[in-house]
Amino acid sequence: MELGGGGAAAEPGPGLGRGGLEVLQHTVGSVLSSYGWYILLAAVAVYLLVQKVSRGLAARPSGRPGAADAAEEPDVVVRRQEALAAARLRMQEELNAQAERYKEKQRQLEEEKRRQKIAMWESMQEGKSYKGNLKLSQQEVESGASTSSVPKSKPNKKPLRGGGYNPLSGEGGGTCSWRPGRRGPSAGG
Repeated sequence: MELGGGGAAAEPGPGLGRGGLEVLQHTVGSVLSSYGWYILLAAVAVYLLVQKVSRGLAARPSGRPGAADAAEEPDVVVRRQEALAAARLRMQEELNAQAERYKEKQRQLEEEKRRQKIAMWESMQEGKSYKGNLKLSQQEVESGASTSSVPKSKPNKKPLRGGGYNPLSGEGGGTCSWRPGRRGPSAGG
């Protein structure tokens, strides 16, 4: 058989003759012209992925470390675990101390509330107003708590208007006066 022969036996099947090569060239050319950039980008991505995987495998330690590494590694691991346990213990102690301080503050607040309730009850039994007494006790607590702060004295304020001003009289307004608007329809053009 001849590859380039033009006989009737070679023509019926789409072999790799002259016509088959042209069809193959046309098909490959059309695929490359349509999807060439995509194929190129996919090839670059596959190449980069293979490089990354090969570096990862090379950086991975081998199955059996050397004898010196095996002797030092357990000591390092034990020291790290001991340091971690010591740090956890310190943090737990700090947390416990903070919890104790918080509980003490809560006890003091509850005791202060209890004292205020007792004082209110006693003042009610004596027939006095308990709200005024409560305000006084709160001021005493605040003044006792903030002894370092100096109370600010308010300067004497003068009134905004004179004593003879009466807005209902219509006097003293000067040029300002209010007048109602017109009631008719708006004067449009």
